[in-house]
Amino acid sequence: MNYQDLQIDWLKCFVAVVDAGSLSGAAPEVHRSQSAVSMQLKKLEAALNCQLLRRGPRQHQLTPQGQLLLGYARRMLDLHAETQAAFHGQELTGQIRLGVPDDHAARYLTPVLKRFAQHHGSVEIELNCEQSTALIPRVEKGELDLALVSRDHPRHGTLLFHEPLVWVGSAQFQTWRRDPLPIAVYESTSLAKRSAINSLALQGRRYKVVYNSSSLAGQLAAVESGLAIAVLTQCSAPAHLETLGAEHGLGPLEPMEVAVYRSRASQASAAVDRLHSLLIQTLRQSSAT
Repeated sequence: MNYQDLQIDWLKCFVAVVDAGSLSGAAPEVHRSQSAVSMQLKKLEAALNCQLLRRGPRQHQLTPQGQLLLGYARRMLDLHAETQAAFHGQELTGQIRLGVPDDHAARYLTPVLKRFAQHHGSVEIELNCEQSTALIPRVEKGELDLALVSRDHPRHGTLLFHEPLVWVGSAQFQTWRRDPLPIAVYESTSLAKRSAINSLALQGRRYKVVYNSSSLAGQLAAVESGLAIAVLTQCSAPAHLETLGAEHGLGPLEPMEVAVYRSRASQASAAVDRLHSLLIQTLRQSSAT
């Protein structure tokens, strides 16, 4: 039986739509019009004789066949890029200005950078650790090329996964028994602070903010000293602190959307292209396991 060959351009458009969530978002990534991207997807679906994407209320959703193709497509595009570089001497060079909150750096960024450095050791990476609320404006201004951020709006980059938030406290001090409840928070615009306040308000529980710090180390210091309890991302909550819940009189917390956000000024950088793709590929796969 004869099968139609899959074209690299079709696969590029397919992956771009998945990463951007929409045809309009994918079009500038592949330097095509929205209608041209749509046509490429139709050709790919015709070649495979199946539907790959469904239009959802807010973005395109993968069908089971689309989910199956995605892993193959990323691998084929990576191999295509490596082949081009091997024959045309396109070793990646330059600098990438990358931002990440410190509570995501070790858990999520380390494996990505390790893999990137193995293949692209000539690229210099400048790492900036700040809260997402500070990183997003810096990407928009072009001061950073990429940022791994916790977002509160779908326009902020490509969604990677949902990160749970947890209440933490010190078992030694049992600070959660106090009334009003003392809490440590990040800056005023922090999504973690907003989630904490909303949860306590829904319970009608009295609280007072006794500690502010924009760093993870500062939050941990407040909890470990018995000064307050805090809301942390699950990935950053250390094992020696107690995870708190309903049995401690605390309600559930809304998870955060973690996304990779890219500046418009970096669109011409092949090095940023590669790291951006690797962040999406690695973190979407790891969050699914």
